[in-house]
Amino acid sequence: MKPIQLFDPASSTFTYVLFDQSTRDALIIDPVDDQIERDLATLREYGLKLVWTVETHAHADHITSAGKLAELTGAKTAAPFGCGIGTAGVQLQHADTLSFGGESLRALHTPGHTAGSMSFVWREHVFTGDTLLINGCGRTDFQSGSAADLYRSLTQVLFALPDATTVWPGHDYQGRSHSTIGQEKATNARVAGKSEADFVALMDALELPKPRRIDEAVPANLTSGIRHDADGALLMQPRATQGGYAGDVSPQLAWQWMQAGQAVLVDVRTDAEREWVGFVPGAVPVAWKQWPGMAMNPQFDDAVRQAAAGGNKLVLLCRSGVRSIAAAKRATELGLEAYNILEGFEGDPDAQAHRGRRGGWRHHGLPWRQN
Repeated sequence: MKPIQLFDPASSTFTYVLFDQSTRDALIIDPVDDQIERDLATLREYGLKLVWTVETHAHADHITSAGKLAELTGAKTAAPFGCGIGTAGVQLQHADTLSFGGESLRALHTPGHTAGSMSFVWREHVFTGDTLLINGCGRTDFQSGSAADLYRSLTQVLFALPDATTVWPGHDYQGRSHSTIGQEKATNARVAGKSEADFVALMDALELPKPRRIDEAVPANLTSGIRHDADGALLMQPRATQGGYAGDVSPQLAWQWMQAGQAVLVDVRTDAEREWVGFVPGAVPVAWKQWPGMAMNPQFDDAVRQAAAGGNKLVLLCRSGVRSIAAAKRATELGLEAYNILEGFEGDPDAQAHRGRRGGWRHHGLPWRQN
């Protein structure tokens, strides 16, 4: 049995879907934000229930869709303990396992590309992220990287697996899809036949350019892809997306637009959520009840058309900033100018414990009330 291998051309990233043939429970490794519709379509095509989203590390070249997939599908999130992805529900340690149906995925701590990087073993397959690539390996010159650690991860951990183990890398830039442990031990240009000193000298001499999206991607990926403006640098500017709606905005910018009469806030949380968590004064309440693939909701369509009467922008809010993206896409299909509010109402519930601050409408001091 093989994994489903998917590819993102923009970042040359591989995403993998594994599943139990009997229960149809599934797990996804390294999903990409811009490919979320493709991944949901794949789950539907194969009749799968996503139970885990898994990261090999905190990526620097793309933004994960783990948080969005978790809310849309009910899956749990898992990430390596040493990567600082505080929003992941399970912080994986070496030799931990994740079960999906009757199948299991085993974590191997393989530091070097980053200090927390992990590879994952399933049956006769290993998913190596940026640790081991086909005829190469991940870089070690940023994000707590270490060439010495990577050498040991390659030679002592991954190369200790059976030679027939299929290697499924996190990236490939030359159209290759997979390799084997035996092949990489024998021919990998970076590490085969080299001492640790040789390998460290080679890695230190690479002088690679900085990843184009690192300043945007790393902060977002430390929040499972939910909060894109975690550093606050772009709070008062809309953020363009490729997701089929006008863009993402911070809670502060959305409030500024509302005060200036330039936008209408649409709260797509359920009535129960508003009563339990709190109300946003002035927001139009329109619950988003559509699951991916469901028929359109005429009540939602009518409500947002009315809210946008006169040419107003729409800024859409939910609890965490996932349903509001789906609703913004639907409003855009209706010909309206619709934005998603980053972080949602509460933001990241674990941020205070892990990073000393909380985000979201409620925690930026913006107006809200409880009954």
